[in-house]
Amino acid sequence: MTHAAYDCDVLVIGGGIVGLSTAYALTRTAPGTRVTVLEKESGPARHQTGRNSGVIHSGIYYPPGSLKARYAVRGAAEMVEFCAEHGIAHAVTGKLIVATERSELPRLHALVQRGRQHGLPVRELGPAQIAAYEPDVRGLAAIRVGTTGVCDFPAVAARFATEVVAAGGVIRHGSEVVSVDRRPWGVAVRTADGAVVRARVLVNCAGLHCDRVARLAGDEPGMRIVPFRGEYYELTRPELVRGLVYPVPDPAFPFLGVHLTRGHDGGVHVGPNAVPALAREGYAWPVVRPRELADALTWPGTWRIARRHWRYGAGEVRRSLSKHAFTAAVRRLLPDVTEADLRPAPAGVRAQAVLRDGTLVDDFLIREAPHTVHVLNAPSPAATASLPIGREVARRALLQARETGWKPPAVESGHCV
Repeated sequence: MTHAAYDCDVLVIGGGIVGLSTAYALTRTAPGTRVTVLEKESGPARHQTGRNSGVIHSGIYYPPGSLKARYAVRGAAEMVEFCAEHGIAHAVTGKLIVATERSELPRLHALVQRGRQHGLPVRELGPAQIAAYEPDVRGLAAIRVGTTGVCDFPAVAARFATEVVAAGGVIRHGSEVVSVDRRPWGVAVRTADGAVVRARVLVNCAGLHCDRVARLAGDEPGMRIVPFRGEYYELTRPELVRGLVYPVPDPAFPFLGVHLTRGHDGGVHVGPNAVPALAREGYAWPVVRPRELADALTWPGTWRIARRHWRYGAGEVRRSLSKHAFTAAVRRLLPDVTEADLRPAPAGVRAQAVLRDGTLVDDFLIREAPHTVHVLNAPSPAATASLPIGREVARRALLQARETGWKPPAVESGHCV
């Protein structure tokens, strides 16, 4: 196909922070590259990006050499710089990871070692030092990680979108993808309103729906998204928490446990738990989508997770259904909290990739196919790491574009239509 026959060079599906960061990186890395973003919602960042605790993660939890570790450590610093440059609300507060039982002390010590491997400023604390940072928090020991912070991630995503449009890109909201036709020359994507967009390269950043988009493109991703809802409460006495307080995580799970987060707006969120969602956008128990639920239940990995972790899952469901049980979990860190101090807050849904054998994918997962780059697992800390993730995905997309005869924008430029 000729240049004019393409509607754009790179087509990004998904207007969350990873999709918009990828589009932003494309316009910055190769100015003049014709970029279009398709987002099914009426605005950006309506799902994972806009429904999390707003934490800029330090990278301390992630194994050295993993994509999560590399991108989170680098991305945290870059995110603070980006927010400062564009006047986006943020703060570098540091956080405490607190052990409340003796059995957690070896895991806490392992985190100290890991943090130092990453070059992070980690300080070990005893009970009196915990109280100096957080007077109402109780624990046997803790570590303080100085580079953790908070920011307004929806505002970051909106800024990415503004920069993309200013660079000549196009963002189409209300454009749900219903079919993908991959040809020798590239891809043709049809949306629910009947529009067709032809591109040299497709980038799949569809988050909760990324595996479905991969299958539309004719690729078997070898995983399925099994959605887990994270439920939050807001603390009606925010003065009880000064900053960020986390429990020691269980390394068997990619969830960090119920934690306390003072956000950029001064409010304190408590949570999340992690319970199976009955729809990919199942933000409450009554939200059930039979086809999506059947898709999860027919995937062998779902049942293997259930058999392997049913005790953990039962505890999470109990805390979901019982405010008393949820409060008891919070009181391990914050003894003075009562049920009356917790007010329900909006929930989020984590797009968790699960392999056929029941493995919960614990790292970012990016796979390529002809004319296509799939981002198949990008849960937390993806928002923190969105700038380096976006650059990596953009790099892969541009390499594929060259294979179609695309030339650098200095030679061939224009805008998406």
